[in-house]
Amino acid sequence: MSCGNNNSHDIESNEANSEKEKLAIRTVIENETESFFGRDYEAWKANYAQTDYAFQAWSNNDGTFDSNVGWEDINKQIGKYIEDNPEPLSSHPIVERKNMKYKFYGDNVAYLTWDQFNSDQDEKNFHHSKEVRLMEKIEGKWKIVCVSAFWDYKTLIPADKLPMIQKIANESRGKNKI
Repeated sequence: MSCGNNNSHDIESNEANSEKEKLAIRTVIENETESFFGRDYEAWKANYAQTDYAFQAWSNNDGTFDSNVGWEDINKQIGKYIEDNPEPLSSHPIVERKNMKYKFYGDNVAYLTWDQFNSDQDEKNFHHSKEVRLMEKIEGKWKIVCVSAFWDYKTLIPADKLPMIQKIANESRGKNKI
């Protein structure tokens, strides 16, 4: 019996496990988005690492940003938002993620980045955002630790152009986006 055969099997096993972990992470990210827009507070909350080092930050359409550090602050702000806006009406009924990149740090931490396209309510135009997540496996389940979202609010992408876009690189203040 050769050691080489075991290495080939180990590589295949690691690749299969990696795909399984990526699917589990994507599922958490999709569940978080769906439960937020569906105004399902308990389901939304279940996707997060409820730690003092959890973090969220995003850009606003007026050029400012919002951020929260620690689960207590995230829960207070987003929990209140869900409570104050109970109707499950999504401002972005279609959310498409493309060009997802993963970097695993051991078995329990993963860094992700991707291009996200967020439709308007009429589903005619999309806003582009660059997204970052840091995920941590806690008690065997992937949880969101960090959300960073950088939106281009100025450049609208017509829905019919979206299928042609696979990724947007080398951002330059929204110029030459499509």
